[in-house]
Amino acid sequence: MSDKKMMKVKLVRSKFGRVKGHIDCVHGLGLRRMHQVVEVEDTPATRGMLNKVYYMVQVVEEA
Repeated sequence: MSDKKMMKVKLVRSKFGRVKGHIDCVHGLGLRRMHQVVEVEDTPATRGMLNKVYYMVQVVEEA
């Protein structure tokens, strides 16, 4: 069993027309399309990316 803490993140607002750094953060999280849900590891780096684009993403589930 994995001891990594994971969380599911969903893209709820479009990335078009946004600052390039914010688009890069969304891509870094693995999100490509609207309403796509991806599972990412809960690390300080991913938390920082989520905080930067908080208005575009939604944390669906933390495990």
